[in-house]
Amino acid sequence: MNSSTGRIVLLSCSHRVAPGLLSWPAWSVLRSADRVVCADPRHPQLPYLREAGVAVDTVALDAEELVAACDGGRTVVVLAPDEDGPLTDGLARMAGSGRVAMPSLELLPGAYDLPGARLLDLVAVMDRIRRECAWSSRQTHLGLAKYGIEEAYELVEAIEAGDRTELREELGDVLLQVVFHARIAEEDADEPFGIDDVAGGIVAKLVHRHPHVFGDETASTPEEVKAHWARTKAVEKQRASVTDGVPLAQPALALAAKLASRARAAGISAVPSGEGVGHDLLNLAVAAEASGADPESALRAAAREYRDAIRAAEEQG
Repeated sequence: MNSSTGRIVLLSCSHRVAPGLLSWPAWSVLRSADRVVCADPRHPQLPYLREAGVAVDTVALDAEELVAACDGGRTVVVLAPDEDGPLTDGLARMAGSGRVAMPSLELLPGAYDLPGARLLDLVAVMDRIRRECAWSSRQTHLGLAKYGIEEAYELVEAIEAGDRTELREELGDVLLQVVFHARIAEEDADEPFGIDDVAGGIVAKLVHRHPHVFGDETASTPEEVKAHWARTKAVEKQRASVTDGVPLAQPALALAAKLASRARAAGISAVPSGEGVGHDLLNLAVAAEASGADPESALRAAAREYRDAIRAAEEQG
């Protein structure tokens, strides 16, 4: 560093990390700086810096003023905005001109996003949309139900097609449904809950149903893991029948396979009586599940091949 021209440190802080949770290098440079400036008087870090004894000037310096503030070898830390703006553009122009003795310039991340941090952005965006969008603000759980079904089917289609671009997009659409419903649930007058309650519930369930991961039990095969899951789920639900909790609104083949899976896991041999196409399809679904095949996926795959055959016949005809 040129001691006569000083040093500029642009300190960036992720807005997705709780204010005050800065890295050790960030705290070190803040405490040793000759001056700390911030253009935004509402910057979330300011109360924590002042509590730690770091004096901050809430002033907007342009590039020339910032360079001048470094005269005499001074170090100036700037709490940088989330995005590049006029200040960084001005510093780049001054450095590129070659006419100014520039201080050394350092970009220092003061806080890093943790995995899943962008979920906080999604929650914030959904909250604003719910408050300000004429359509979203009027939606209900019941009114959105059909979209949940549509998005789930589109996700399955992307998975089966092997299209990773579509898969990423459809996962986002399904995630939106979860966040949207959780946001609506916050407004319930009698039993409100939010996205943290939803996430907390599934975390507790996953931990409880994986004692081989979070507890003292062991499971070295997929079959043993499924057995753990079944035992803990049975204790949680206390169902009177193995068929309790099976959603009857799901596609018919998937429903038949799910019922067959529950019966087989419980060691129940149930043979439906009756004749006709429905019973023929039911028997096929039960046999497919017993063989380890998913009849719903198998039929969709066959239907896609049938669609392609129809299109080929149309082109030839």
